Amino acid sequence: MAHTLVIVESPTKARTIRGFLPKGFKVEASMGHVRDLPNNASEIPASAKGQKWANLGVNTEADFEPLYVVPKDKKKTVRELKDALKGADQLLLATDEDREGESISWHLLQLLAPKVPVKRMVFHEITKEAIAKALDQTRDLDMELVHAQETRRILDRLVGYTLSPLLWKKVAWGLSAGRVQSVAVRLLVQRERARRAFRSGSYWDLKAQLEQPSGVFDAKLTHVAGKRVASGNDFDESTGGLKAGSEVRLLSEEEARALAQRVSEAPWTVDQVEEKPTVRKPVPPFTTSTLQQEANRKLRLSARETMRCAQGLYERGFITYMRTDSVHLSDQAISASRHCVEDLYGKEYLSKAPRQFSTKARNAQEAHEAIRPSGERFRTPGDTGLDGRDLALYELIWKRTVASQMAEARLTMLAVDLSSGDARFRASGTRIDFPGFFRAYVEGSDDPDAALEGQEVLLPALAVGDAPKPKAVEPLGHQTQPPARFSEASLVKMLEKEGIGRPSTYASIIGTIVDRGYSTLQGNALTPSFTAFAVTALLEEHFPDLVDTSFTARMEHTLDEISHGQVEWLPYLETFYKGNQGLELQVQQREGDIDPGASRTVDLEGLSCVVRIGRFGAYLESKRVSEDGEEELIKATLPREITPADLDEEQAELILKQKADGPEALGEDPETGDLVYLLFGQYGPYVQRGQVSDDNPKPKRASLPKGVKPEDLSLDDALGLLRLPRLLGEHPDGGKVQAGLGRFGPYVVWDKGKGEKDYRSIKGDDDVLAIGLSRALELLAMPKRGRGGRTALKDLGKPEGSEETIQVYDGPYGLYVKQGKVNASLPEGKGADDVTLEEAVELLEAKAAAKKTSRRKSTTTKKPAAKKPAAKKAPSTTKTGRLRASAVRVIKPGNS
Repeated sequence: MAHTLVIVESPTKARTIRGFLPKGFKVEASMGHVRDLPNNASEIPASAKGQKWANLGVNTEADFEPLYVVPKDKKKTVRELKDALKGADQLLLATDEDREGESISWHLLQLLAPKVPVKRMVFHEITKEAIAKALDQTRDLDMELVHAQETRRILDRLVGYTLSPLLWKKVAWGLSAGRVQSVAVRLLVQRERARRAFRSGSYWDLKAQLEQPSGVFDAKLTHVAGKRVASGNDFDESTGGLKAGSEVRLLSEEEARALAQRVSEAPWTVDQVEEKPTVRKPVPPFTTSTLQQEANRKLRLSARETMRCAQGLYERGFITYMRTDSVHLSDQAISASRHCVEDLYGKEYLSKAPRQFSTKARNAQEAHEAIRPSGERFRTPGDTGLDGRDLALYELIWKRTVASQMAEARLTMLAVDLSSGDARFRASGTRIDFPGFFRAYVEGSDDPDAALEGQEVLLPALAVGDAPKPKAVEPLGHQTQPPARFSEASLVKMLEKEGIGRPSTYASIIGTIVDRGYSTLQGNALTPSFTAFAVTALLEEHFPDLVDTSFTARMEHTLDEISHGQVEWLPYLETFYKGNQGLELQVQQREGDIDPGASRTVDLEGLSCVVRIGRFGAYLESKRVSEDGEEELIKATLPREITPADLDEEQAELILKQKADGPEALGEDPETGDLVYLLFGQYGPYVQRGQVSDDNPKPKRASLPKGVKPEDLSLDDALGLLRLPRLLGEHPDGGKVQAGLGRFGPYVVWDKGKGEKDYRSIKGDDDVLAIGLSRALELLAMPKRGRGGRTALKDLGKPEGSEETIQVYDGPYGLYVKQGKVNASLPEGKGADDVTLEEAVELLEAKAAAKKTSRRKSTTTKKPAAKKPAAKKAPSTTKTGRLRASAVRVIKPGNS
């Protein structure tokens, strides 16, 4: 029986759409891209091997023709799609409504070569109404979008696969460069350089608590003898002193304390009272970029996690398409938002007229709506049946959308100037006259109600001439703070502001920066590594345009012009890559001039030694004169926790001295008589009892817990760490409770016997050396979290005959199921709500069996007879007749 075949990207999306289609429609999933440029040497077909352009992966001599291959793991999917097409009388390509989705549809069309009518079906939400409308309004493929996506893909490959091999030779193996990635890394490095150059300034001021019959309020010192008192903004970050020409009064501690004493005893007068009404308007609904920023600030989700979660919400029909630059809302969305406001908050909380927003982001080009709840009537978060991060993200989107149609918040800003002798003070307050949209959503705050309290700072009734009494006057010392490191949210904001890259790619870019060792996430801050400093310095010196924000933004603008048909793609690629100033010629001319020794050296101001990048990370190098007068070279590994901004001469000298002279003992362990040493290793400082010898090849060691500074460590603390784990007592249900220090930090553990143990991490104010049994029992009673603080997304239950539950987690490499110590990744396209207990059992059994097989192989002593390698079958290939690319390394350079 003939049918209409609909192809989407994922099984989840296919399942949701299937419920809204009439009979006679069959929905299949492509599982994302079905073909791409080769990722490694094994994917390059025999016809291309040995070609001059094979290393680059793009045939620059044949109009930049790409060579597309079907990866091994997609061949089965392609066969299944071809089989599904056999009985169809029509093909609808229903991939996402953006460049990437258009590109996937085009690749499907090229591979499947259908002999039946083909139409493009697009929608930005998966609801019955949207799908019905999409069926009525099918269109042809937008080849301008396809050309733009293909040009972007090839440009990224040209940059990544031309510069990355250069970095392997000149800095370290496995590094990558990318058109957007390298600019983002440079932004992190520039901020870290600013932190290193920063010099702290100190200043003092006063805070007074004053009493009036109608209440108590605070005031801050602003002037002394008619001159403004210095604040943090008055200091030069490079010197720590006041900025040149600054006409302010810098109080010393002694002056501040004397002034505090003086005004505490003197009369006070209210000189001026000012009330200024103001309004706050709601922010626009979410775009891809602003959703990533706010989810990072409020929910502590990475950009990757946010996009993965939003993708699932979209595919299950909860929100509209999540890759968009637009803040526009449809009439349907405005109507649904206003219904929510009226039902939940009342008519007085509605804006006077429907509120529409316009997009101000540079290079905005996606033609969708903003990200919002789907449908003609929005489901409240409580009615969705969602939980965990899915619920949190949906609630964030729901609140922001609904708030966009709410009334403005009306506030009154209060300012009172007071004087006491020659000192002037100011008290500031805020009165919320009408909360408006604050009732639903306050940007950057988790709880709107708490935010309202925090924003409202009330002052007692005051009039000119009033004489409040000083209750307390406190002198306060301040230190200026260095520029904050970028968080994921602030980096995304900066990239978008500068017009660099596409918001839909920011998640993968930040992920690549972290994966390749250019940055680490410490708390919520992106801290660049010494390798990032070395690579950025090389690119700044030899390829400055490629890490220049304005150059990259212009390139992004040109790519957008290509998507609109305003610029021809081929001449642009010819100029960028092959022109007199093209990338190909630049690399050829400059490669010989780049000294690997210099490229691996990070010369930091204020250090008498240098930092070098080695095979196993960063290390210090310094020349010293030995006791016999010979000059010797000292090398010492830098602990990973030391950042470029924080490495100072004192730290460097301590690490080098320890390497040259051996460690200095903290003291003696009274129980064993062994000396206790503080040492520095690649993974940070640690303590060790005794020295390595033939009699003691593995002396007892213990890492310093996070936050403990080596210089503050006492002998007693070191002995306490070396005696871990320590027994805290008996558990009420039987078994021992201990505190210890492991690979992932301090912990408490309940040893139930027979090898069964229940662990909880120790965080916050709890100290592994001081924690008691009662606190340990509290921690053990809390729900267990996965590695890295992950909480299970779904509990699938216990299989028959098993005592251990199977749970679904979201890790750095995607969703996985876990039972005990066995983890198994979910297949691509499978969501947390899709997997059943039976499927999870199969995945875990297969993983366990694979581990056993691997162990058996590793313990086999018999050497197998050598076999002649079988000829490899070349991957499926399809030429476009237009562009062409491949790769020959297993390590993948950055593509963005």
